[in-house]
Amino acid sequence: MRADRLLSLLLLLQNRGRMTAPELAAELEVSVRTVYRDIDALGASGVPVHADRGPAGGYRLMDGYRTRLTGLTDAQAGSLFLAGVPGPARELGLGADLAAAQLKLQASLPAELAARARRIQARFHLDAPAWFRDADPVPHLALIAQAVWDQRILRTHYRRWGGEVHRELSPLGLVVKGGIWYLVARAEEEAVRTYRVGRFLAVETLEAGFERPEGFDLAAYWQESSRRLEGSLLRQTAVLRLSPRARKLLPMHFGSAGVRALADAEAAGPQAVDTEGWLHVRLPVETNAVAVGDLLRLGPEAEVLGPPELRDAVAEAVAVLAGRYGRAEPSPGA
Repeated sequence: MRADRLLSLLLLLQNRGRMTAPELAAELEVSVRTVYRDIDALGASGVPVHADRGPAGGYRLMDGYRTRLTGLTDAQAGSLFLAGVPGPARELGLGADLAAAQLKLQASLPAELAARARRIQARFHLDAPAWFRDADPVPHLALIAQAVWDQRILRTHYRRWGGEVHRELSPLGLVVKGGIWYLVARAEEEAVRTYRVGRFLAVETLEAGFERPEGFDLAAYWQESSRRLEGSLLRQTAVLRLSPRARKLLPMHFGSAGVRALADAEAAGPQAVDTEGWLHVRLPVETNAVAVGDLLRLGPEAEVLGPPELRDAVAEAVAVLAGRYGRAEPSPGA
């Protein structure tokens, strides 16, 4: 571990130039005292590290010195595929490998390209989880990821909507969507299914391995699975009147379905707008039990025109709310 840290320290100085001890400590996630010891160790090994004193001081390598120790380990090379998603890389236990791989990659680049890479890193950042929602705790993720890599069967205890189940799974791949991790796996001779990693209550890796289905394509499976899920959930189409404000709210509350509904309505031209300036749209929604709650988020800025049973369900919910929040009668003598 110390050898890896010394190499990372050396590459940091080579890639970034002068750095202070606190800056190095923050990058390496060690104490400043450890940085001092590591700097001494580099100097003792023949690396020309200079210490500049004063407010603008720090450590730097002698001008012109460059190391060629930039070979990537297997883990570091694999981690580069997660370079754009540092959060998921950390959850997989590859955070340190990713940081080391990026340092080595920068060290191998010509000065101009290395500077460009640093500018890109400083100006663009991907934050995968959605707003106002914490990612699932995934204590079993690293073990599951290792089983995916090694093609080892998992004995699992899983919490689903209908209760808890115990299954042995052949893990085929991992997908992170909106900050949520999903395992794509097959149970014995069943079809390939998707499991939310945060719902695994216990996971054990077995000695037995498995053969991946011939021609299985994780990306293609996920795309098709997502399409089927959307089709199974959005079972009906709501006809709505939207105020100008609701037109802005629709994409926020209904995502891509809201965006498509607005685009289709606006493409229909002026006839889609009534005399009060409200836009008529057709929005795919889930069952009435779910759709009522979703549509009420639009508040008084929207009106459900149909289907009749959905309009009735929304009206009933509004009546209950009106009764619950209606102004109470003043007490006698008040």
